[in-house]
Amino acid sequence: MGEPELKRMTAEEFLDWQRSQDRNYELVDGLPVLPLKAMTGASHAHDRVTVNLIRELATQLRRKPCRPTTDDIALKIPAGNVRRPDVLVECGPTDPRGTAAVEPRMAIEVLSPSTMNFDRVRKLDEYKTVPSLAYILLVDTEKPQLSLHVRRGDLWTVEHHETLDAVLDLPGIGCRLSAEDIFEGLPFAA
Repeated sequence: MGEPELKRMTAEEFLDWQRSQDRNYELVDGLPVLPLKAMTGASHAHDRVTVNLIRELATQLRRKPCRPTTDDIALKIPAGNVRRPDVLVECGPTDPRGTAAVEPRMAIEVLSPSTMNFDRVRKLDEYKTVPSLAYILLVDTEKPQLSLHVRRGDLWTVEHHETLDAVLDLPGIGCRLSAEDIFEGLPFAA
């Protein structure tokens, strides 16, 4: 398939269109675009952290109502954009044929040097508008740094963790993530 024709779409039109594509796109301001990481490529560190997160979440959430997903599952933003976080945790029933999260509770972005500023500003702001999200986690791959944004009513608070002995308590999805497990296999975690 070639690049998409540039016509404005709603989120639902985009998700229908996406089914016929051989690459995952995001919808930004009504237009389909490749995610930044698809254009720059993910590093081994980015991939390792993503796999570690999915492994830990899948293990802890086994036989529970929440489960992790990869960036193949889209996150609909109320303003109309559609994003693809590196990892999502969704809870409750899902549509087995669906391509977007039904009840997303946690969005995780694994930061790369080339996308870090975009993820920390625009994507973070967009994610905060998703009513069902309780947690947004930004994970640095250059150093052991975690920024956990937690919804408390209508407000968001942030917890910064910069050591390998940090543990993130996530009662809203029923698990705890340790920095040591998240960063396993990276040079600074050896």
